[in-house]
Formats: sequence, structure tokens, C-alpha cells
Amino acid sequence: MNLKNLFLFMLLLTFNYLNAQPKVFNYSVGNYKVHLLSERQGEGNKEILINATDDILKECLSGGTYPNAMNCFLVETGKENILIDAGLGIGLNECLKMVGKKADDIDVVYITHLHGDHFGGLVQNGQKSFPKIKLYIARSEFDYWTSDLAKGADNARNVLSLYKENLVLFEPGTFEKPFEMITGIKGIAAYGHTPGHTGFLIESENSKLFIWGDLTHAMAIQMPYPQVAVTYDVNPKMAVETRQWVLKYLETHQIPVAGMHIQFPAIGHLKKNNKEGYEFLFVDSF
Repeated sequence: MNLKNLFLFMLLLTFNYLNAQPKVFNYSVGNYKVHLLSERQGEGNKEILINATDDILKECLSGGTYPNAMNCFLVETGKENILIDAGLGIGLNECLKMVGKKADDIDVVYITHLHGDHFGGLVQNGQKSFPKIKLYIARSEFDYWTSDLAKGADNARNVLSLYKENLVLFEPGTFEKPFEMITGIKGIAAYGHTPGHTGFLIESENSKLFIWGDLTHAMAIQMPYPQVAVTYDVNPKMAVETRQWVLKYLETHQIPVAGMHIQFPAIGHLKKNNKEGYEFLFVDSF
């Protein structure tokens, strides 16, 4: 992964999102309440795409950009308030306030992976934003970002050090044999974007929702053409392979999905198209 490109991309996203307002969207999974907490809505740039041919770009993009977002999710189980990712932290507190919560109300934080736009909200003014939480991170993700393989990872290491007393490392499972973290929430390995990239399957009363983290970044392209990767995938080949089998599994089993870079309302269903890809039907369209 080119960390310089990642940093520049994050700056570009922040610039594109400066005038956007945080948004929330409320969704039910059985007895659980799931809240989309979107810090920003904006656009991404085609320059981050790998294997996107001119024909694909012409077909899928208008003006060279595509809808993008910076999202995280709050799950209320009735016993715990669980935050899945913490975003950049630029609008998280405002989003929490919009659903009647504050930082002290959060019991657990699950991190899909250790890119800055997913853990930035864990720290405010050099201090823990959520001092009482248990912080769950996949062991392989922790191992990578604390190794010599991850260059320029000081921010991730600082956060891990700050939360070392709160940290819980775990091994994500598969859809068939998931790792159950808290009743009704299971960690699923979705490696490639990063070595420990993890999705979270929420289940309650025979209802499901899979929060897939950064399985996609450019929905307009990576739904119809899942073979397109992005420049800040640690392992682009594995990221593509993971995206392809996860999309197939979710569409086959008709499991609703949500993601951190899907535009508002960020939740929907997959539908197979006539080629090798999919359509994404937003929850407010069915």
C-alpha cells in the first residue's frame, strides 16, 4: 500500500466533504437498532482506481468522480451501545448527538481496519474519546500495523498504545463459522484491503445486516465491476478476490449490507446483473 497516496486521498476526501453536513439514518435488525452515522457525503476521484479501463470509466462515471461517504455505525442491542468504526472524528460527536447519544454512552467499539478514516474519532486532543470502551481489533490487523511492514503507521500505533488497557484482539471467522463477539454480532474475515480487514454480521430475530467496512470504495464502479481495486489496498489482488466471493455470498443469501464509503443511506440489497457484477438497491428504494 502507498501510504502517501492514502494520506493524499484522505485529504482530498476531507476537502470534498468540507461543506457537507453529517447525516444519520435509522434501520432495524430484529430487536436491534442500527444507526448510520455519516460524517460526510461527497465525491471520490477516479485516480485511485486500479484496472478501471476507459470503457468502464465511460460507462460508470460522469465527470470523473463518483459518490462517496465517510460512515460509521452505531448498534443498540438493548444491553450495549456498539460503535462500528470511529470515522475521522470530524463529525462523529454531532452524529451521536443526533441519535441521542454521547461518547460516554458507548460501551464497545469494533474497528474494521486501521486506516485513519476509521479510527480517527477514537482520539480527541490527544486523549481517549471513549475512555470506558472495549476496543476490538482483529489480531492480524494489529500485528500488521505494529510491525515493520507498515511504514508511516505512527497514528495507528499511537491509538493502539493509548487504548492498550481497553484492547481486545480476536480472530475473525467465516460466514459459516463466524467469531461471535457480543450476542448477535459476529466478526467475518474480509482480508485484502488490509491484512486484518473485518466485516461485522449483525443478527437479531432472524434478521441480518452485514457491515462490510471498506469492501468497496467506489460503488458506481465496483458493483458492476468488482475486479476494480484501489491504490490503497494493501493487497489489491486479494481485495478483489474477497470482494467477489463476499458479494456472491451476500447476494445468494439475500443479506442486506452497509458500508463505510457507500453514499447515504449506505444500506441496501445486492442484485446480480447480466454480467459479472451487481446492482445495489438502496434501502429507501425497496
